[in-house]
Amino acid sequence: MSLDTARRVLTIESEAVAALAARIGDELDRAVDVLLACRGRVVVTGMGKSGIVCQKIAGTLSSTGTPAYFLHPAEALHGDIGLLVAGDVVLAVSHSGETEEVVRCLELIRRLGIPIVAMTGRADSTLARHATVHLDVSVEREACPLDLAPTASTTAALAMGDALAVACYERRGFTAKDFARVHPAGRLGRRVLEVRELMRQGDAVPRVSVSATMAEAVAEMSAKTLGMTCVVDAKGRLAGILTDGDLRRLMLKSPRPMDGGVADAMIGPSDLAGEALRLLESRKITSLAVVDGDRRLLGVLQIHDLWRTQLF
Repeated sequence: MSLDTARRVLTIESEAVAALAARIGDELDRAVDVLLACRGRVVVTGMGKSGIVCQKIAGTLSSTGTPAYFLHPAEALHGDIGLLVAGDVVLAVSHSGETEEVVRCLELIRRLGIPIVAMTGRADSTLARHATVHLDVSVEREACPLDLAPTASTTAALAMGDALAVACYERRGFTAKDFARVHPAGRLGRRVLEVRELMRQGDAVPRVSVSATMAEAVAEMSAKTLGMTCVVDAKGRLAGILTDGDLRRLMLKSPRPMDGGVADAMIGPSDLAGEALRLLESRKITSLAVVDGDRRLLGVLQIHDLWRTQLF
């Protein structure tokens, strides 16, 4: 019985969202235009369950490059309407479009010349008629067996809010770096950390000249404890990488492995697609050299540095 109920609810709500996708039109583009033209904040407002949906929409907008906050319409009528200033945009959500507290705010909002993007289930409602742009989030029925409790309607409003937020950040050119700026903590923030924030730099980078002896390379590898050293030319450009594994293989091939120079054993740029890939897969290479566009060595990224961020 419960399983059948759950499946019915999920089916009704998924069909409600699919119906939105089928009928949405130019009004979505107009709503995005209004939000992107906002020079203040997007103020999201709604009562009851719609208000809870509004809080999530405001959070999604803010975290994807469109500053927004939730304004409780009842509190707005008791002084918080003063938070609104010219340059803001109001995003109002009401399934009926007749929610008393929201409707009573309309005249106050219009006096400030603030555009209104409305999401309602009735195109002929008071809120829809007074909106700059109206988004139809009507549903055929609620998932509640009495067709009373907000279920499919709140899911539809939430999905439309997500559609607005994503459309805005795509039009805005919001990037992974922008996302990192507003998500500095938690797993989401760690996923967009830049290499420069984790790599070893300066004196912590093992490096030797391309003309260095094997003894000098071994000393550098031992001092920096990464199991490898970068090999650079006179201009600081990466010429190759020498690893512990390279030394072991050299010792198996040469009776006097320390007599040669690093150029005899290092992995060079031309080896990256072949030998280095084989080493990564079969020998679990743990360090990467980071270079700029001119192949100048900038740092070294070690796999343990990534593990410490709990990315995996």
